[in-house]
Amino acid sequence: MPRPISEGLFTPTDPPRLIGARRISDGRIVFPAPDGPEGQHYERVDLSPQGFLWSFTVQRFRPKSPPYTGDDDEKTFKPFAVGYVELPGEVIVESRIVTDDFSSLHVGQPMTLTLVPFRRADGSEVVTYAFQPDGAAA
Repeated sequence: MPRPISEGLFTPTDPPRLIGARRISDGRIVFPAPDGPEGQHYERVDLSPQGFLWSFTVQRFRPKSPPYTGDDDEKTFKPFAVGYVELPGEVIVESRIVTDDFSSLHVGQPMTLTLVPFRRADGSEVVTYAFQPDGAAA
């Protein structure tokens, strides 16, 4: 399996879990987990792999480089859904939404965490997280 897009974002388990952090002082959960000096105020927690689509949109043009590092260009770019997924009682996470049918998406729709490949402009392949409608195969 290719390496993760960034260390500490998700577990390599089946099913995968996002790695969040709970602030020790008040229990507030965040994602991603803070690093450096701020990280000492948090304890790592595996977040739920199930949630609900909170909001979404469709990215219909190629994002600017940088910060976007995909291996596509203006001609090969394919639109994708991006949105926020609420993990009840935990946090709302920004994520790509994996679907071939944008019209099937709706707020409140059950979502499941998945891992998907991402090819960088330098040709290297990494794995990143995304959510997909329950029952869909990545």
